[in-house]
Amino acid sequence: MIVLFTDFGLSGPYTGQMKAVLRRDAPLVEVIDLFADAPVGDPYRAAYLLAAYAMWFPVGTIFLGVVDPGVGSERAPVVVEADGRWFVGPENGLFELVMRRAAVASTYEILWRPEALSMSFHGRDVFAPVAAMLAQGQTPDHRERAGLRRPDWPDDLDEIVYIDHYGNAITGMRAGTIPPDATLKIPGHTVTAAATFSAVPPGKPFWYENSNGLIEIAINRGRADAALNLGIGSPITIMVKG
Repeated sequence: MIVLFTDFGLSGPYTGQMKAVLRRDAPLVEVIDLFADAPVGDPYRAAYLLAAYAMWFPVGTIFLGVVDPGVGSERAPVVVEADGRWFVGPENGLFELVMRRAAVASTYEILWRPEALSMSFHGRDVFAPVAAMLAQGQTPDHRERAGLRRPDWPDDLDEIVYIDHYGNAITGMRAGTIPPDATLKIPGHTVTAAATFSAVPPGKPFWYENSNGLIEIAINRGRADAALNLGIGSPITIMVKG
């Protein structure tokens, strides 16, 4: 399957144009919409989201990742293979956490180019055709490269990286990295842990380990983003007892 991870949004032509290329070039391959609302123009925070969600897909999955504020610049188009999963997109850090957490990872610069290439839509013109080739067992023209890494990026990001449809605020931190009874401090509020929504009264904020292993801040029957003034990039502080 080909899995889409983009910041294109849920309206406009961009996802549709990219899926049209996939349908044209790989008509029998299933295309899954994972995120169309990754942090906009923000490969740094999107990298933590992608790494957490990609691990739930089987080996052989191809991720078409387009969070690409540098499109048309000198940044390279790449394919990353990490523990048997494939990631196609810009070399701007979007795949940094995927590579870091993989036992085996390799980076390849995409040398293939279409006859017509726009400066501003490599998702449609380069990345989608290459993802379609990989899905059908074809090898686009490429060369192996060391890959541009971000050693200064933390292993876990103590910020909000995504707000979901319900107003729940997802962080870039894996829950297993902190004690289960830790308290989170955010500007103007402290939030204690609970197992799930029904474990707290309506209107009470709490944090929990979400279904993809990340720390998530929520409110039972409410919107955490509005009530706690949270947005992409909002910082959190971990307070440990003892």
